[in-house]
Amino acid sequence: MKLKDFKLFFVLLFFTFYSFSQNKVSGSVYEKDTDLILKNVSIYDLDKGLITTTDSLGNYQFVTLKKNITLVFIADGYQFIEKSISLNKNIILNIFFSNPIEKLSEVIVKANNEKVFQLSRLEDIKGTAIFAGKKSEVISMDLSMANLASNNSRQIYNQIAGLNIYQNDDAGLQLNIGGRGLDPNRTANFNTRQNGYDISADALGYPESYYTPPAEALNEIRIIRGAASLQYGTQFGGLVNFIIKDPVNDKSYEILTRNTLGSNSLFTNFTSFSGKSKKFSYYSFINYKKGNGFRPNSDFESFNTYLYLKYDINDKTKLSTELTYLKYLAHQAGGLSDRMFYSNPFQSNRARNWFGLNWFLYNIKLNHEFDSNTNFSFSFFGLNATRNSLGFRTNRVDQIDSNGVRDLIKGDFENFGLESRFLKKYNIKEKKSVFLIGFKYYNSNNNSQQGPGSSKSDSDFNFSFKEFPNYANQSNYNYPNLNYSFFGENIFYVSNKFSLTPGFRFEYIKTESDGFYKKINLDGAGNVILNKTINDSEIRKRNFFLFGIGASYKPFKYLELYGNISENYRSVTFADISISNPAYTINPEISDENGFTFDIGLRGNYYKKISYDLGFFSLHYKDRIGFIQKAYNDGSVKSEKGNVGNAVMYGLESLIDFDLNDILIKNNNYSFNYFINTSFINSKYTSSDVPGVKGKKVEFVPKTNIKSGFKFGYKNLMFNIQYSYLSSQFTDASNAISGNLSGVIGQIPSYDILDFSSSYVINKFKLEFGINNMLNNYYFTRRATGYPGPGIIPSEPRSIYITVQIKI
Repeated sequence: MKLKDFKLFFVLLFFTFYSFSQNKVSGSVYEKDTDLILKNVSIYDLDKGLITTTDSLGNYQFVTLKKNITLVFIADGYQFIEKSISLNKNIILNIFFSNPIEKLSEVIVKANNEKVFQLSRLEDIKGTAIFAGKKSEVISMDLSMANLASNNSRQIYNQIAGLNIYQNDDAGLQLNIGGRGLDPNRTANFNTRQNGYDISADALGYPESYYTPPAEALNEIRIIRGAASLQYGTQFGGLVNFIIKDPVNDKSYEILTRNTLGSNSLFTNFTSFSGKSKKFSYYSFINYKKGNGFRPNSDFESFNTYLYLKYDINDKTKLSTELTYLKYLAHQAGGLSDRMFYSNPFQSNRARNWFGLNWFLYNIKLNHEFDSNTNFSFSFFGLNATRNSLGFRTNRVDQIDSNGVRDLIKGDFENFGLESRFLKKYNIKEKKSVFLIGFKYYNSNNNSQQGPGSSKSDSDFNFSFKEFPNYANQSNYNYPNLNYSFFGENIFYVSNKFSLTPGFRFEYIKTESDGFYKKINLDGAGNVILNKTINDSEIRKRNFFLFGIGASYKPFKYLELYGNISENYRSVTFADISISNPAYTINPEISDENGFTFDIGLRGNYYKKISYDLGFFSLHYKDRIGFIQKAYNDGSVKSEKGNVGNAVMYGLESLIDFDLNDILIKNNNYSFNYFINTSFINSKYTSSDVPGVKGKKVEFVPKTNIKSGFKFGYKNLMFNIQYSYLSSQFTDASNAISGNLSGVIGQIPSYDILDFSSSYVINKFKLEFGINNMLNNYYFTRRATGYPGPGIIPSEPRSIYITVQIKI
């Protein structure tokens, strides 16, 4: 789709807006006996839900296309008021409250919670965070029809434009999402958080997310792209924040259990416990998964548990703590070459490859509201974790396992940090403003060891130095890292419709590596001719400022024009510089990346009939890290990882979601939505010191990325069908099409997928059934450079699942 097509669409959209006859309703809300103005009164359309709230002067107004409407006014401590009125252009309706009560009726609670669209946007201010002028997206999990038991990312993130997803994990044990040319591998180009705190291995030195909260436990997923660097780190991708469900507030306990059976002997159980008693509330879950996988040698078992405790010290001060533990062991079927994949995509010649994980997260959080205009939050968080990968790895992935030494890589992660935020609302000459200042301290001390694993077939994650004393790939490194940052933003409301949000972030980064590696050479008979231990230590210090600015213009309730630009930075990780891999080499001169991102677009919700977000983005990279093909003196050609050059990615992204029930059927017994999510991206390397790279396409950038679907329901019965299409993409800067011996380099061909899901609710029971990849397409989305490969990692063929949920 060309830019002129979008311009024509915008013109038609505005013409449609103005072609309707609008009725305006306005007024003020008071307490009956005292004439006291009442602010923050919620005003609902009884059929559609929340419309608006009264401002600080007790005034409200909105426009509607309806000729008749029933309004419900809700104020804390008062009996709700219901008014049915006929509309004819401008109506002034003043409301007077009396008769305080303690409990609202059930029908009003239903109106309050009613949502039509799965995707929404964050408010300008939420808690102690600012989102004005940013590209923000919020996935409401209660409206998702995804296969939640297996964290099916293709379905969960179906309305996030431009996301590129690795789809090779049939249990959803890890999340792999990228976008706009960012490598999806373990979501390393996003700052990943759970309830606002970091959960990756090392947010600075190894920002890979081995832990992903189970989708069944989530209330929503918040994604902020582009300008998220100012408040949430320096990364190019932005922020992914998993918000776990809140405790129930109206009962001392609630138990929810979900059991799922699926293809390939999949079984999962998710059980949560929740409740509140006076000032104390809690939420906890246990999640167990087990299955054989869709390839030989790909069985897995995982256990995940979580505990959240909150104590309301008083109305303004809340104290909470969280504990998360994950343990899983997964057999790794290994990667394939191109020839192997097209011969049989589900074969495996790796029976001795394993991956194991232990992940423990903790958090203590304090929130305090000084007054209605001043908020403060403090969060202390930490991680103790290990990850172990073990297997027979060679540059030739079609080579049969020799049943000898295996390569073992062990990682130990210990980090802790604290983040505090202060948010103040104030006025400048009667104009609203919001100020945010924050500080983050982060300290980590990690260890990575590489050496010989046993010749056995089990998952023994202990080194076998006695059995294989001359194993070449031996190293042991410590990585003590230190990072602290200051950040600030301010919303200046130039008018009631226009705001500017400048911001800054100061970063001090100190990364260290201290260790050794062995250089061992053998002759043709296997005798040692060189055994040298090389000590290696390095300290890198840098400090810098990042700046950005966002703008928002809201000429109408249903339309917002937004834009932002922000600088970005990504430091070299220790995986970039110290892991020996038979599939590629590392350029010793590899250095940090930097650049900036730019977004501009329009979004809104047109009277709950159409939700839309249409935008243009541009991402500029300097010293982008990637792969090239390098020839060596012995005549061999091998992949090398290093700074490839400067690059630019730009494109159009859009999401349009239609409430067809409100547009066509107009019957509350039905729900009917159609969405289309499109992304059209171009990219190229603008300069490079590597011959033949300038002008080439950037890796991980499919030109076309489309997801579309229908969701139809009658009362408690729901059906959903989704279609996904991605065009082909490259995996290295040379734009190689044919794969090499390791399967690491080469094109990822285009693919399309069709998914079906359904649900039925009756009383306390819910039944879900679905078919993923209904057309049984054979495809792959990933060429892994290391674990779980190297090589092509096939994606799952057709699979089915059935889930039974009980709530007590």
